[in-house]
This record gives sequence, C-alpha cells and structure tokens, in this order.
Amino acid sequence: MLQLNLVTEYLYHILTIARKDLRGEFRSKEVLNAATAFTLVVLLVFSFSFDPIVNPDVRNLAGGLLWVVYLFASVLILTRSFAREITNGCLDALIASPVPASAIFCGKLLSNALLLLLIELVSLPVFSVFYDISWLGKFDSLLPVLLLGTWSITAVGTIFSAITAGNRLRELMLPLLVFPMTLPVLMACVKVTTLIFTGEPLGESIVWLKLLIAFAVIFTLLGAVLLEAVLLA
Repeated sequence: MLQLNLVTEYLYHILTIARKDLRGEFRSKEVLNAATAFTLVVLLVFSFSFDPIVNPDVRNLAGGLLWVVYLFASVLILTRSFAREITNGCLDALIASPVPASAIFCGKLLSNALLLLLIELVSLPVFSVFYDISWLGKFDSLLPVLLLGTWSITAVGTIFSAITAGNRLRELMLPLLVFPMTLPVLMACVKVTTLIFTGEPLGESIVWLKLLIAFAVIFTLLGAVLLEAVLLA
C-alpha cells in the first residue's frame, strides 16, 4: 500500500510540473506560435524546391525534410523549457521543493513532448497538401514513429536544456549539443517515415523502431538520474 501511495505521489508531481508548463505556454503561446509558424513556413518554402508535380520522387525525400523541420522546431520549444524558470525566478523554488528532481525532469519532458507532438499534428495536413502525400490511411503506422521520435528528441533536449539554461548563449549552445546526439533518432525516424510514405513493406522498420524505443528509455532514465546534479551544479 505504501509503495502504491509513493508511485501515485510521484506521478502527481510529474503531472503537476507538466500541467504548470502547459498552462503557462497556452496562456502566452509565445513558443507555440513561433515553433508552429517556423514549421509551416519552412515546409512552404521547401515545397517550391520539391514540387511533387515536377519531382515525382518527392516521397523519397519528404520523410527526411519533415523530421529535420521537427528537429529544428523542437529546439525552439526546448530552449525555453528551463530558461523560463530562471526568468521567472522559479528554478530555485523548484530545487528547494520536496519534488524529486527526476519527477521535475519527467514533467518537463512530458510537456515538451506534448507541445512538439501538437505542432506535428497541426503541420501534417499542411505537409500533405504541399507535397501531395496522403498519410491518413497510414496514420496507424505513422503514429508510433511520431510518438517515439518526439519522445526521444525531447528526452535528449530536456537534459541539455537544463544544462544550458543559465548560459547567455543557450540559443546557440542547445542545438550544437542536441543535433549530434539525436542523429540516430533522426536516421531511424527518416527511414521508417520514408517507408510509410513510399508504401514499401514495413518489415525493415522493426529494427529502427527498436532503436527508437531503446533510445527513448535510455535517455529518459539518464535524464531522470542526472537532473539533480545538473541543477545543483
């Protein structure tokens, strides 16, 4: 019974942190509007280069373009994740609170992942129009890739967001740290998404999905363990 209460309390802390961040973001819409606008504008600009009428092989390129755009959009979200707490003077209060650092990390990770996933779901219909790629009939195959890829990217990004939060050059430092670390995730997501868009057999995708699962689990645990040391440094 005691263990159940501890687990319930831990989950409550995670959801409280995530709800606080999401409520603040939906109130200001500062990051959400910027990241959504960035995603849609980049997809629009590149649609002129990858015109599906002129270039029928666009499906082979669209998966890579889509995930590169999402990776850049994630940086806009992650840059503000812990920096917002410093600006508002809340980071010291979070550290001093009885909430475990691992719960703070998981709450931040959850809110970041949900924001990025929301941007992805908003941009997918626009992407479908710009690149003449129908994904609705393949959404059951695409959804696991979106969930695992989003969680993996934000797991890595949330760790580095905490590390760079106090740095005046965090807007530059964060992508320099996140992009190399997320290359395996990017490769896996691009490969599986391309298979889905081109209608090829998905047997090969199992290996890449296992890679995404392993990556998500490892970096979630790593971030939960290391965040306290990062915040106290």
